[in-house]
Amino acid sequence: MQKIGVFVCHCGTNIAATVDVQKVAQTLKNEPGVVFSTDYQYMCSESGQDIIKNAIAEYKLTGVVICSCSPRMHEATFRRAAEKAGLNPYMVEIANIREQCSWIHKEMQTATEKAVILGRAAIAKVHLNAPLTAGESPVTKRALVIGGGIAGIQTALDIADAGFNVDIVEKKPTIGGKMAQIDKTFPTLDCAACILTPKMVDCAQNDKINIYAYSEVEDISGFVGNFSVKIRKKARYVDETKCTGCGLCTEKCPQKNVPNEFNLGFDNRRAIYIPFAQAVPKKATIDPDYCTMLKTGKCGVCSKLCTAGAIDYKQKDQIIEEKYGAIIVATGFEPIKVDKYDEFAYSQSKDVVTSLELERLMNAAGPTKGTLLRPSDGTHPHTIVFVQCVGSRCEDEKGKPYCSKVCCMYTAKHAMLIREKYPDTEVYVFYIDVRTPGKNFDEFYRRAVEQYGVHYIKGMVGKVMPRADGKLEVRASDLLLGKQLHIDADMVVLAVAIEPDKTARPLATMLTASMDTNDFFTEAHPKLRPVESPTAGIFLSGMCQGPKDIPETVAQASAAAAKAIGLLCKDKLTCNPCVAHSDEMMCNGCSLCANVCPYGAITYVDKEFRMPNRTTAIRRVSSVNPAVCQGCGACTVACPSGAMDLSGFSNRQIMSEVDAICK
Repeated sequence: MQKIGVFVCHCGTNIAATVDVQKVAQTLKNEPGVVFSTDYQYMCSESGQDIIKNAIAEYKLTGVVICSCSPRMHEATFRRAAEKAGLNPYMVEIANIREQCSWIHKEMQTATEKAVILGRAAIAKVHLNAPLTAGESPVTKRALVIGGGIAGIQTALDIADAGFNVDIVEKKPTIGGKMAQIDKTFPTLDCAACILTPKMVDCAQNDKINIYAYSEVEDISGFVGNFSVKIRKKARYVDETKCTGCGLCTEKCPQKNVPNEFNLGFDNRRAIYIPFAQAVPKKATIDPDYCTMLKTGKCGVCSKLCTAGAIDYKQKDQIIEEKYGAIIVATGFEPIKVDKYDEFAYSQSKDVVTSLELERLMNAAGPTKGTLLRPSDGTHPHTIVFVQCVGSRCEDEKGKPYCSKVCCMYTAKHAMLIREKYPDTEVYVFYIDVRTPGKNFDEFYRRAVEQYGVHYIKGMVGKVMPRADGKLEVRASDLLLGKQLHIDADMVVLAVAIEPDKTARPLATMLTASMDTNDFFTEAHPKLRPVESPTAGIFLSGMCQGPKDIPETVAQASAAAAKAIGLLCKDKLTCNPCVAHSDEMMCNGCSLCANVCPYGAITYVDKEFRMPNRTTAIRRVSSVNPAVCQGCGACTVACPSGAMDLSGFSNRQIMSEVDAICK
């Protein structure tokens, strides 16, 4: 017979304001097997935990039910308290009477009745609980960072500084990400390259960091501490060990009309190229879509010019297999496509550009060497209109419902830089709201208005119409003055929304990591675990988790690195004992459980069974690797014969909870 203790938490007024906690404690005291029941204001506090420990010792409790907040918050806390008192930690059950009860009900009677029902269900499960023992698994002391932008670079440097080996996988030929394309950074207006380039060089020179540029993650299996990853290192058609980065081949290649993606198509590059001067690794790459030699077998100019003999037209993709203890996702972002916003004439006029395109036009290393010129005719623009929130905070299907966070600040930066360098240029900014949530951000915005004379107009741009004389007619509304405006602009700049990189969704599938409806990776807890994925061993860095600026990205990158280091410091990890197991006598070898297992924990073996007539037969049955299984329970639902069950959440335990709720 179980001896169960029930502990009901007030959670301040989070629970007690809606639930009569004393009544819940008194009612549950009458449940079979309950020998002690009490309530306390903060059960998770040190005093509350002492109440639990003392009750376990005094009443010789064999099971504990905590009626409190979500088990995501304090299940580990209460299990540790029980373990210190000599009780198996898996004999503790949490009845969530906060998120599932007090927070969603307004009437105390209704909430109290439901709290009693949830507590009764937890008690019924404890009656069938059995002590579980956690196993151990070794930790591979190597980390993988997916993405080579500023987030991935900072994470890798911090992990390497702690003494662990780390690999960076970047899909482009060089690390650096979007920050490498930016001219200046807010609110200090210092050079982005001056900040980023030293860190890129540090990565290249650090003995603990290995950079897989021009590579992509192809497959991920395993579990926390023991991930197996396949990386496809794409063929550059250049031997990286021989290439010196001299650039001679990039100057002489006859195929020179390839759109330059680094400059967003404003100029052209050669078929063999180095993305930008400070690229890391600074190795040439041949674009197979444009290389005459690779397409027709005729040319070979770069091979003839290369004194190092680095050109290799027969090079193939390589598959690299490596094991990692922790994986950090830093896949970054992309600006949304604005072709569908016909009202802004983006697809009709070259003089309508996005903010990132403006960055390249203003960059000293850009297509115009830092001189701001109209893309259509190369003349100096005298009137520029900025349109805020293009695709952000939208209710329609074209845009995104969230605020992209950085647009207000980088528009203020652009406006200030233009007015400072070209005082004869009038700058208009049409905005919904100006959002400046950061240190010195509001002062920065006010400088744009007060010191540089930027015209901020609260209103919406309804239409941009290209005219025959080359001007852009901007029709907009001024909501404060209550009138319509017509502005003849030379250029229009769209502050477009940002979205996760397109590789994020397939990567999340490989990682079995959670994503929200906007394809941002979801953190384990928005307040207490903001850089961890719900999938153990997966950490989040930078804009893959949500919109943020460079300082916030770097801070999160270091936080993710700290979490990864904490994991890599351990020699062994305690495994979750709540894992699946198979009843071999009931298993019919149908493979449905293996097909639904997201972790690859289930395999099939041929086993010999003795039949009633004393003959033997070979049957195919499922086998679960407890070190790989994460206890998700998908196999128990899929199994048609009922052979699969989950320790700690068995079918009997679940049904006992259902019966307790329904009685």
